[in-house]
Amino acid sequence: MLGNLIVVRFADGTVQKGTSFDVDPQRPLCHLREGNTMREVSLGKLKALFFVKTLDGRPEYHEVKSPLPGDPRLIGARLVRIRFQDGEELVGLMNRFPPIAPFFFVLPVDPASNNIRILVNRSEVKEVAELSPAELAAREDPGAEPR
Repeated sequence: MLGNLIVVRFADGTVQKGTSFDVDPQRPLCHLREGNTMREVSLGKLKALFFVKTLDGRPEYHEVKSPLPGDPRLIGARLVRIRFQDGEELVGLMNRFPPIAPFFFVLPVDPASNNIRILVNRSEVKEVAELSPAELAAREDPGAEPR
């Protein structure tokens, strides 16, 4: 087995891609293998760590921004908006809301996303808010009336 494919976005804006066997939000370090190079990654220095299907991504794919009816991942999940310190926003699904741990997982809204799950560093988060489907629809189409 090759390990989990991951994309690490650091708080300083740098990005590294590779594989890892040992990402654990309860431990301060994990290891990232890029080709023949193995390096330690301090979770405290990251903004978010993405577990992905492919390291190349799919830039031509436009992700669905609203939950799909019947998606089994919605059972017990909350739709949330995460606003990072740098202004970037992420909309996803969380089972434990509000997050209280230093690191927490978010699932992408789109089950066909290249992202499988995302580990977020809470210290890089400015705000986490629960969204209703109507709020999400209004964000996607600012001219739409909230339902």
